[in-house]
Amino acid sequence: MTVPGSEGPTRELGTGPEAPTRELGTGPEARTRKLSAVIRGAFADTRPLRVPAYRRLWLAGIVTVIGAQLSVVAVPTQIYELTGSSAYVGLTGLFGLVPLIVFGLWGGAIADVMDRRVLLLLTGSGIAMTSLALWVVAAGGVGNIWIILTLFSVQSAMLAMNQPTRNAVIPRLIPAEQLPAANALNMTVFQTGAIVGPLLAGVLIPVVGLPTLYLLDAIALLATLWATWRLPPVPPQRTGVTAQRHVGFRGVLDGFRYVGMHKVLLVSFLIDVVAMGFGMPRVVFPEMSEKVFGDPPGGGIALGALFAAIPLGMVVAGLFSGWLQRVHRQGVAVTLAICLWGAGVAMFGLTGSLWLAVLFLAIGGAGDMVSSVYRSSMLQRVATDEMRGRMQGVFVVVVAGGPRIADMWHGPAAAGFGPGAAATVGGAAVVVAAIAVVARFPAFWRYRGPVEAS
Repeated sequence: MTVPGSEGPTRELGTGPEAPTRELGTGPEARTRKLSAVIRGAFADTRPLRVPAYRRLWLAGIVTVIGAQLSVVAVPTQIYELTGSSAYVGLTGLFGLVPLIVFGLWGGAIADVMDRRVLLLLTGSGIAMTSLALWVVAAGGVGNIWIILTLFSVQSAMLAMNQPTRNAVIPRLIPAEQLPAANALNMTVFQTGAIVGPLLAGVLIPVVGLPTLYLLDAIALLATLWATWRLPPVPPQRTGVTAQRHVGFRGVLDGFRYVGMHKVLLVSFLIDVVAMGFGMPRVVFPEMSEKVFGDPPGGGIALGALFAAIPLGMVVAGLFSGWLQRVHRQGVAVTLAICLWGAGVAMFGLTGSLWLAVLFLAIGGAGDMVSSVYRSSMLQRVATDEMRGRMQGVFVVVVAGGPRIADMWHGPAAAGFGPGAAATVGGAAVVVAAIAVVARFPAFWRYRGPVEAS
């Protein structure tokens, strides 16, 4: 055979019996290189960070996510301080969910008709301004619970428009085969913030006071605003067939019709509703921590461990997510990951050991991480650019709504036949329903995502 040299003409390689032979890839150095490659492949794939625009957004997100979690802790804490009532704290669910649904769907439609960079700047600025307003209200003592809830609702609306827009931008920045890696990096940062942010808030409140948490959140948002400002223009790509676009109810309906026409997208939403609607057991954590794991009334170490277990499992899975971009049959991977989530939750409900409970929840969280990465990648890959905003809006509503469905039935079920049994039934239902959904729509099982050529 002939190979081109780096300089000069091609040269003939000996292939006859007299040609020198040597064994390739068997020496100590070769084995060391192979081991290093295996180790690198096990850890998170960081190639998307080579794209400057994505890297800036991701690095800024580390700061912003932790800042956002400070406000997540501050709002219910402040309301409880003002009222002394958990019922009033519960109103944050209503004041947060309604704008999340309405503006998540509408914001996705807006993201499909205007420059997404501009929309990110507008909504990001709105989030920062509401955090500043919450700081003024808390520091000055000039507001009441209804002012806080109103500002919280406005901030939720801005977040609902910002998140689908941001997710719709990512496929324009990096190659399609690197979307699973990018989504794994994003989710790892988010889940890390979900652990670190509340812990940091607990440390800071006695030191700097609750109002300062809002100010720190607003300052942290400057990092993401800077990264967004550095983005190139990201106008939606138009085609001749769908150049006419609608903002408002008609645009939202177009999005739902689009989901119905694409079975892979439809099942990706349905299977997430199944996973979270049946399986999310967070409502039973307080009762199980006290009655099963021996926490004092009001909560203790067990309660904190249970709430941290699922995000901890997701973070660990994210850190060792290097293999995700090598999986071609992503429909199969999502189905198996959802079943792993359900099995972990079911086993959690059966155990009387705190550390086994944490382990099972963490395993379930790892399954949820894998499922989320691939479902996000499917959404970004299957949906055309002109529909990505609306699809991401539906995604935000599904992700937010599923756990709240679980909250509604886990509470009465736990009161009726025990918290552990409620969790186990929910986990088992996840496995059964996920298999049923995929069996009904086999195109999802057959879905194959792009993988990078080796």
